[in-house]
Amino acid sequence: MRILLLGSLLFLLSMGCRDSRPEFADLVLLNGNILTMDTANARAEALAIVDDRIIFVGSNDEVAKLQDDDTRVIDLQGRFVMPGLIEGHGHFWSLAELLLNINLLQTTSWQEVIEAVEAAVAEAEPGQWVEGRGWHQEKWTDTPEPNLDGYPFHHSLSAVSPDNPVVLRHASGHALFANEAAMKAAGISPETADPKGGHILRDSDGQAIGVFEETAMVYLNEALEKYKASLSDKEEMQQWRNGIDLASQECLRKGITSFQDAGSTFEQIDRYQRMAKKGQLDLRLWAMVRFTSDPAKGHSYDELVKGTRGYPIMGAGNGFFTARAIKADVDGALGSFGAWLLEPYADKPDFVGQNTTELEDVEKVAELAADRDLQLCVHAIGDRGNRETLDLYERVFREHPEQTDLRWRIEHAQHLDPADIPRFHELGVIAAMQGIHCTSDAPFVVKRLGEERARAGAYAWRSLLDQGAVVSNGTDTPVEDVDPFACLYASVTRRR
Repeated sequence: MRILLLGSLLFLLSMGCRDSRPEFADLVLLNGNILTMDTANARAEALAIVDDRIIFVGSNDEVAKLQDDDTRVIDLQGRFVMPGLIEGHGHFWSLAELLLNINLLQTTSWQEVIEAVEAAVAEAEPGQWVEGRGWHQEKWTDTPEPNLDGYPFHHSLSAVSPDNPVVLRHASGHALFANEAAMKAAGISPETADPKGGHILRDSDGQAIGVFEETAMVYLNEALEKYKASLSDKEEMQQWRNGIDLASQECLRKGITSFQDAGSTFEQIDRYQRMAKKGQLDLRLWAMVRFTSDPAKGHSYDELVKGTRGYPIMGAGNGFFTARAIKADVDGALGSFGAWLLEPYADKPDFVGQNTTELEDVEKVAELAADRDLQLCVHAIGDRGNRETLDLYERVFREHPEQTDLRWRIEHAQHLDPADIPRFHELGVIAAMQGIHCTSDAPFVVKRLGEERARAGAYAWRSLLDQGAVVSNGTDTPVEDVDPFACLYASVTRRR
């Protein structure tokens, strides 16, 4: 129990009042080792359920009074039972896509990536787009040659996939790798400009090597969405349902019964809501609608103004779906040099990262969220990204003194200037962190930040807690495996 609390994950256990319980239960669990999360009565051996609610927790003898011939009884034979865990920050549809496509999370070299793509291409029709996710150049055992900033060139990938556009997303989700066919479909040329907050990596002749960082991914995303639009509605919906089923079962297998989804489109939110009302969601979803300049991934400010009328959506489908937050971002990821820093990268001394969304645009969205009583959840990883977000929140809070319980969050809050750590508590801002990133990023954190900066403010959940801040925890799946216990272990020990 101590480990679970230190890990800062939330738990859900609905316990009914004994005085109002029905006469007989639908389901009874007997002979269990049940963790109740009640410090006065931490363990029990039986529980009873009516209409999907726990109405009783106690002894075998007591629960027997709630059984009749229609009650389903499960003898746990001493097995452990605990409340379901809540994924505090993940990407539900991206997890589905990972499970539907090539999973590269465990690859340890560029050659392994190529081999995985070659196998997938062998099963694909010519012209069919091939997708994958999970590679990370900093976690490979050797550096490919040639390379640029550790990234390989596309030629060996293109050689095994000449007739299929290929898009492989970085583990962080903040960069992607494209083969020649995909870049051709997207119209990439030496004249293609870097968008605000993004970067196309190029060789000495100005040719794209295949890597697109941060907002530059929009070129490939638009081409991929155009291809997907050519699929029939039936094909697209079948893929959607397959993906949701795969993601749901992956979560449930690992103890996740509720999931905070860090960025969906209105179309996805509508689908989730319909599924919830039909009883088709297998776990509870809490969703943020995504604000972004990439139309394939989210919505513009004007679309948010129109689409959030009638929000928040609270507890649709017997409590299985809620949408009451807006997701924005101010920077990218540390591994892909996207985190926005106060001082330059130690291993890229002429670069401070990316401001991926203009601050005035984020502030407009913040005003909208405050006016409509919605949570705002801003992705900020670098120390400057976090400072700018805290400054922005402080301005909006000052302008809306009537809003005293907004519960706005900073997603990741990963690298902080020590001076900003107390401000989370002072402003009432939730630090929505991911303990597993501390150990996953370990191979390159000091390289990116330098020893002093890394020790002073990186992954500082203990310092935030000591200052009184509210800290939540999650896996950021599919950036990491959706395994809460690996995340809890990393949070407590800072080891994998």
